[in-house]
Amino acid sequence: MKKCIIGTKVGMTQIFDEKGKVVPVTVVAAGPCVVVQVKTVENDGYESVQIGYGDIAEKNANKPRKGHFAKNDLPLKRHLKEFRLTDCALGVGDVIKPDIFEIGDVVDVHGTSTGKGYSGNIKRFGGRMQKRSHGGGPIHRHPGSLGSSSSPSKVMKGKKLPGHMGAESVTVQNLSIVKIDAENNLIALRGAIPGPKGGVVTITDSVKKA
Repeated sequence: MKKCIIGTKVGMTQIFDEKGKVVPVTVVAAGPCVVVQVKTVENDGYESVQIGYGDIAEKNANKPRKGHFAKNDLPLKRHLKEFRLTDCALGVGDVIKPDIFEIGDVVDVHGTSTGKGYSGNIKRFGGRMQKRSHGGGPIHRHPGSLGSSSSPSKVMKGKKLPGHMGAESVTVQNLSIVKIDAENNLIALRGAIPGPKGGVVTITDSVKKA
């Protein structure tokens, strides 16, 4: 990984390419991000860069966060994320903007998926409904049998049952950058990315380009 940035999902739209074909894109308000800390093999045992994104009022920051930023006289940021960058030429205080990427770059986007709340096994896992006639009763959407009886006398781990759906860490790989608006700090990515509008996402080099 050599490039990274943090941003906010704006929403989806469509644009036209050079051939006049419609391309569905997701717009991300990416950066500007500031490099807060650089870790090296000599001092920390590995290479990484910690970057901050999103302004935060001083009254809303706790004492450790204030000290971390005051160490290098940097403005307070709401979100902090560490990236394992190799051959990094960034230094503390450097600003990362969308123009770090180029049109046509293939990237991975990481975010938190939209929360769906408590859901049944049909919506959550695509389970099958039971018969809705001949005495089925009010159990059409129930999960049915949960396993064996006397042996092993328990519900096996991993059984697909109702529970909290969504709000999980998700990475979508191999999305291409269609357009970059460096002046307004916007990046248009082909396809959909995880999370709701306003959700924080990270954009990095693709780990396995298609």
